[in-house]
Amino acid sequence: MTELLAVAVITVLAVIAPGADFAMVVRNSYLHGRRTGLLAAAGVAAGVLVHVTYTLLGVGLLIASSTVLFTVVKLIGAAYLVLVGVRTFRARGEVTVDLERRAGLAPLAALRTGFLTNVLNPKTTLFVVSTFAQVVGPGTPVPQQVGYGLFMALAHLVWFGAVALFFAQERLRTLMLRAQKVLNKVIGTVLAGLGVSLAFAPSH
Repeated sequence: MTELLAVAVITVLAVIAPGADFAMVVRNSYLHGRRTGLLAAAGVAAGVLVHVTYTLLGVGLLIASSTVLFTVVKLIGAAYLVLVGVRTFRARGEVTVDLERRAGLAPLAALRTGFLTNVLNPKTTLFVVSTFAQVVGPGTPVPQQVGYGLFMALAHLVWFGAVALFFAQERLRTLMLRAQKVLNKVIGTVLAGLGVSLAFAPSH
């Protein structure tokens, strides 16, 4: 599997699995409308860029300082992907969303809500670190690594933007949540399989 394909598959599957970002965007869109939901999605993508930045710096230092330590991080990251896969597969697909109606959000507040929800989420940290540990090696050019990071942020923006558009329309809400239950099984199986295969893949 090429680096690009690995990044694409892991990122897309991890993004569409329900979590804190999903619940937050759903709530904002459902209560306050499409614009607020889209701004929250943009905030999520900005949060991902923060995770990508410190991960790139950290992985680069690991590669330069200790091959053994980098390998350990790689294996831990693979194990995390397997764990996420198993938990996602076993999830019932029900996302808890606080739909209590409150005062509307200003544009900056909506953006900040998305940003803080993502940047303070340790699961996003683990996702980004584990993904980079699998696909980045001594021979991976820095511009290519940056490209992976930008792709992660863009994937979050596109997916959560779509979520915002769906949940701004009440009649589509139930349809999307039902589809999520089926997606959980597929996402969980593929993520766990990727974690196992990447753990045994030769280092770069």
